Amino acid sequence: MTVGHRPVTAPPRILVVEDNANLALGLRNNLEIEGYAVEVARDGVAALAAARAEAPDLVILDLMLPGLDGYRVLEALRAEGRDMPVLILTARGEEAEKVLGFRLGADDYVTKPFGLMELLARVRVHLRRAAEQARRAGGRAPAVVRFGDVEVEPATYVVRRGGAPVSLRPKEFELLMALVRRRGGVASRLDLLREVWGYADEVVSRTVDTHVAELRRKLEADPANPEFLLTVRKAGYRLNGCEG
Repeated sequence: MTVGHRPVTAPPRILVVEDNANLALGLRNNLEIEGYAVEVARDGVAALAAARAEAPDLVILDLMLPGLDGYRVLEALRAEGRDMPVLILTARGEEAEKVLGFRLGADDYVTKPFGLMELLARVRVHLRRAAEQARRAGGRAPAVVRFGDVEVEPATYVVRRGGAPVSLRPKEFELLMALVRRRGGVASRLDLLREVWGYADEVVSRTVDTHVAELRRKLEADPANPEFLLTVRKAGYRLNGCEG
């Protein structure tokens, strides 16, 4: 749609999944003030229906929901290949809960009570990051990257190990490519947070460690003694043996 010669860009669409009516209303109002188009779902079943129908650009997802809990909603979205950023918003703050969320494909994790300005900042960062990734996906990249028995096709997001396809979450793939681009050079956790997640926050530095652990589980013969995805003590991570 255009007005004269100027294109009109639709605002980013955000799905808020929250069963607390007051919190959901507050989030909706503040997000709309920021210029976003917002839809609210009050339970897990409604959340999946809305995500399938509306294809939001970002989902803010509570975990404690009627019907389907947030973990099952997230798992279903990723199983269907929906790769929009998902920001978990919950009162559950234990590390094990966060690790499970990241394993299922969450992009970020904010614990209640939270600061509104921080939440809005993270929303902006994830939307910007998703747009940048979409633009890069249209650019040229090496046809195939190899290390050990792993083959990566950056243009198609295809990963194989020993010829068999490997399913990587969107952030796992972006993290792998961030290491690939360094050609064996070291990337600090802070560098990876900025490059893959788009922000620097020491509180969530474990995010990088969790995703590296998942990559090792999927791509290394012995994840406990990795050959390719190496930890550089007090520095960060590097990818060993990369060709292509």
